[in-house]
Amino acid sequence: MKKIITILCLTLLIVSCGSSKKVTTKKGKQRTVKVDRKKKVTEKKKPVEVVEEDVRKETPEVYANKTEEYIAVFSDIAKDEMIKYRVPASITLAQGILESGSGQGRLSVEANNHFGIKCHNWEGAKIYHDDDASQECFRKYKNAKYSFRDHSLFLAERKRYSKLFDLEKDDYQGWAKGLRAAGYATDKKYPNKLISLIERYQLYRFDADVLGKEITTNDKHAVIKGDTLYSISRRYNISVTELKDLNSLEDNDLFIGQILFVKPIPKDY
Repeated sequence: MKKIITILCLTLLIVSCGSSKKVTTKKGKQRTVKVDRKKKVTEKKKPVEVVEEDVRKETPEVYANKTEEYIAVFSDIAKDEMIKYRVPASITLAQGILESGSGQGRLSVEANNHFGIKCHNWEGAKIYHDDDASQECFRKYKNAKYSFRDHSLFLAERKRYSKLFDLEKDDYQGWAKGLRAAGYATDKKYPNKLISLIERYQLYRFDADVLGKEITTNDKHAVIKGDTLYSISRRYNISVTELKDLNSLEDNDLFIGQILFVKPIPKDY
């Protein structure tokens, strides 16, 4: 009987030692904490979101200068204004380039005013800028496209410019001279400046686009956004091979503002 009691006591002692743990508190006292070894604590892990980095990067257009960039950005707007208000796109672009400094001048940067149009009973936002006199009032627009539209309306709705609309639709020389004569600018060289810009950058090609005319008399072409050797060759009625030979091109790569010779050299040259 004593053996049985002894075995039971030992068994209870072993069980109690295996299912409890003594913990010492800060005060030095010991207390017993029961630990259930049968229960397994499993930590739930949050699913890891895999974020794929978008490695696609837009390749910026390369322009020869700020003027070429200006032409690429605003040529479509100028053509649209020509369709609606009959102001030659070449004139609109040349005036925008000249008046805004190819979009870099203060009026164009801070006020989206690309044509130096002064307030003249303007009820919209305004900006003050030194011009012929100190701190003159100029119109201010929310977006550059409104400046182009206001430019068209400014010319179309004033009688002093009415004679210009009797000219041939692509007579940029007549328009350049007529603007100065009608008082748009006080600079005596204003017409020559516009004509020089139009011919240097071949802005008349945008008039031709609107009117559906083919330009075959020019021997140079300034590359604009969307141009390819194939499209240029079709436009000037020469082959891609001829175009590459004329310009010593080793591949088909072009850049905005690049000047290409497009008139074939005579065989007996």
